[in-house]
Amino acid sequence: MPIKQKNTPDHPGFFRRLSAIFYDIFLLVALLFIFTAIALPFNDGEAITPSPLYLGYLISICFLFFGWFWTHGGQTLGLRAWKLQILTTSGQPLSWRNAFSRFIWATLSWGLFGLGFIWILFDKEKKSLHDRLSGTQAFITSED
Repeated sequence: MPIKQKNTPDHPGFFRRLSAIFYDIFLLVALLFIFTAIALPFNDGEAITPSPLYLGYLISICFLFFGWFWTHGGQTLGLRAWKLQILTTSGQPLSWRNAFSRFIWATLSWGLFGLGFIWILFDKEKKSLHDRLSGTQAFITSED
């Protein structure tokens, strides 16, 4: 068994990552409400019925939310609260291309009833399916 180096980052487990996601969902839902309110005048103030255009609009907002945080320090507010950071597997900050890949694969991971996320429970390196497919990884930043 390899000896853990003092400066080697830990990889968070399932429940810690799920807790960070829980925090981020609250912020993201609030943001989606705000951007829906911004879109209402373009629909004559009427309720917006689900359409491909509206769905694309909301997905774009979600990508910009996660992409901006991932490319600017690797931490959403939920990740920061749980002392986690998203980096490439080589420990580098994410580019917009990395963020896009992670977002697409994470969306598919969750779209499959969360099976890609549950993958963490069985992976010896505690990586989700979208971590593996996008070349990214969640790291624990500090145990303070």
